[in-house]
Amino acid sequence: MPNPSLDRTPEGRGHKRPNAPKPSWRSSYREVMGIGEFRTVWLAHALSMIGSNLLNITTSVLVYQATDSAFAAGATLAVTFLAPFVAGPLLSGLADVLPRRRVMVACDLARALVVVLIAVPGVPVWAVWALLFCSVLPSIPFAAARAALLTEIVQGERYVAGTAITQLTSQVGMLFGLVAGGLAVEHVDPRLAVAATSAVFALSAVILLLGVAQRPAPRAAEESRPGFLAMTRDGAALVFGDARLRTLALLAWLAGLYSIPYGLANPIADEAGAGPAAAGLIMAGSPVGALIGGFVLTRLVPPPTRIRLLGPLAVLTSVPLLLWLADPSLWLMVTALALVGMAGSYQFVANAAFVLCVPEKGRGLAFGLVAAGLQVVQGLGILVAGFCAEFTGTGTVVAAAGALGVCSALFLAVPWSREAGPTIERMDRTEQNA
Repeated sequence: MPNPSLDRTPEGRGHKRPNAPKPSWRSSYREVMGIGEFRTVWLAHALSMIGSNLLNITTSVLVYQATDSAFAAGATLAVTFLAPFVAGPLLSGLADVLPRRRVMVACDLARALVVVLIAVPGVPVWAVWALLFCSVLPSIPFAAARAALLTEIVQGERYVAGTAITQLTSQVGMLFGLVAGGLAVEHVDPRLAVAATSAVFALSAVILLLGVAQRPAPRAAEESRPGFLAMTRDGAALVFGDARLRTLALLAWLAGLYSIPYGLANPIADEAGAGPAAAGLIMAGSPVGALIGGFVLTRLVPPPTRIRLLGPLAVLTSVPLLLWLADPSLWLMVTALALVGMAGSYQFVANAAFVLCVPEKGRGLAFGLVAAGLQVVQGLGILVAGFCAEFTGTGTVVAAAGALGVCSALFLAVPWSREAGPTIERMDRTEQNA
């Protein structure tokens, strides 16, 4: 039976009608999944996540098999994180000056075309890195457009629920892509698995084109469009000039430390005497934990409590990495990484809080810049960790990352304890106006 509180016309899908009752945060998952446009964006995002992680594991295995180098394997994954250093400042603002559906479709098609080239036999390692770099560039404007588009489809607590569903789907997509990739490279040429990801991105583009209504660009065509440097400057001022947004951004960027085992998965598995399939399990440990933690946090914990838990959970996220001091077994490592993912599900809440606290006009750019920064710090962390692992081994590097992560999170938890209350009030106002 149709939900009477939702307008499903192409012009207003997901918007509340004037007399619609305020949704309960406990029922918001069901209400969001009842919106056709949201389901389309959700499915396209799931396909993109599967494609991205299938690409990551297959290319890292391909390079590691060719070079037998922890640094080279880490550099392969670091490339996927460092590309946003370019895409963030230059491309994330596209979500605020072009129709957002068009941005997402174009990004998926661009990735599909570039990935095909990686699968060409005989491509050298340096070319794989260059093409992988180019394949990731469109992901930042895609993510910025998706986050901003969702605010037009769902609002208030529905947006929080929609973000949580999207993030949970990211973890499932990551898990599926990594495990499938790890198993695939045990039986087929990694280049064949790479080629399969091209079709996944193309399918995502078709789904978006058919299932999302066309909307005009957020800025009218007659408005003067600022240059990329001006947009980057304005976006950075918006994020870092606000204590609340700045703290949320830095809490997100802690992933640059606790994601290091992801980038060292191949050498970690090699040191444990296992193969590529084990590397896929190590990469998948954190997504499994995030899937569990994210569901509990967003479905069973009331919204105000979630916000107040951001600081403590950020501190706990890096604690399991200290286990590497004791040279754990493979399964103990995977379990520890699952605990990292469970605590790290605070990112789901931080993501939604950030977007809802940013003014609508600069939402795409602000989200894109922070998302790009997140990828960059993860890439730098993996690159530095891979270099250090060549001399000290992976155990020392992972444990050091854990210690630094705990200290950094403690430093951010203190200011967040002051910002949590105003953030809850801001999100309540957004809910009332939705």
